[in-house]
Amino acid sequence: MKSAISLFSGIGGLDEGLHQAGFSPVFCAELDNHAFNSLQHWCKKCKTLPLFGRDINEIEPSSLKKKLRLKINELDILAGGPPCQSFSLIGSRQAMKDDRGLLLLKMVEFAKVFKPKAVLIEQVKGLLSAKGADGKVGSALTSIIADLEDMGYTVNYKVLRAADYGVPQLRDRVFIVGLYGNKKFIFPEPTHFDPEKSCNKIQRGSPYLTVKDAIGDLPAPTKKGDPELVFSHVDITPARDIERITGVPEGECLARQFQLPLDQRQRLDPKKDTTKFRRMAWNKPSLTLRGGEAFYHPTENRYLTPKEYLRIHGFPDDHILFGPIRGRSGSVRDLDQHRLVANAVPPPLAKAVAEEIFKQLTDE
Repeated sequence: MKSAISLFSGIGGLDEGLHQAGFSPVFCAELDNHAFNSLQHWCKKCKTLPLFGRDINEIEPSSLKKKLRLKINELDILAGGPPCQSFSLIGSRQAMKDDRGLLLLKMVEFAKVFKPKAVLIEQVKGLLSAKGADGKVGSALTSIIADLEDMGYTVNYKVLRAADYGVPQLRDRVFIVGLYGNKKFIFPEPTHFDPEKSCNKIQRGSPYLTVKDAIGDLPAPTKKGDPELVFSHVDITPARDIERITGVPEGECLARQFQLPLDQRQRLDPKKDTTKFRRMAWNKPSLTLRGGEAFYHPTENRYLTPKEYLRIHGFPDDHILFGPIRGRSGSVRDLDQHRLVANAVPPPLAKAVAEEIFKQLTDE
């Protein structure tokens, strides 16, 4: 196994993909309590024993390097997906003015100290147009790339769609990969394709996986308070939300159901609120899972459960979540299970990128 340091590790989506590709974590960092507990459980399951950190701002890279007894350029990969709210197209777009945006620079700070053979960063597409310290559109990304290049890395980046790599979800994210030296990273070719856009041409690989492929074999979920037959497969849909989703067809959103009573639709905007009170479609990939809104089952009047979220994200069935499962109107101090999954990197996508990094490092 090759060595990896994982920052902003979450519940271990990126780590799961790295591990399947042949990388083993020597250090993981995660601040959220429930994500941290989920990550620790994953590490024990995989029989890896990395050091753990909490607040990344309290971790000094040079001291960590000494603890890990790593020399310059000895670490194989530094990987992480810093919090994305500052760059999100649906967020406030504060970019580097937001403390969460500045966390992206932690990847550069750790890279300067460890000089790993490879650096892998995952981010939302909003990073492509995010403003850096100079206030120019797109300079946040160009600044990160310039910093890595100044350290001796050859950097390449690309927007990858999770569905193209065997994840039943239309999730687009930016992946930045820097290889130390003069070799430019070549991203993996897609393994799946959209059958609705094939135009009758011969396609390599398999058709996109669908929501039915992901969750069609799961039993009915249990109600909150009842014994869980399947971990995290619990229905906590509030009664009012059950009423409001009733009558919404498969694959559609409530805002566009003008035949339903106004009291049911309320003030939803048919142009803007297309993800609120949204049913998934059985025979298509899911839309991008989001933390603020829970999607609905294709045919049942309920939210998708965290277990169904895990399946749609491509996690193996033995990946266990810790933390509360909340209703739409609830609030918790730390992240609930739906948000924990939505924030994670889908393991099959992480694996596809990590396998290519492993291969190119080995060839080098």
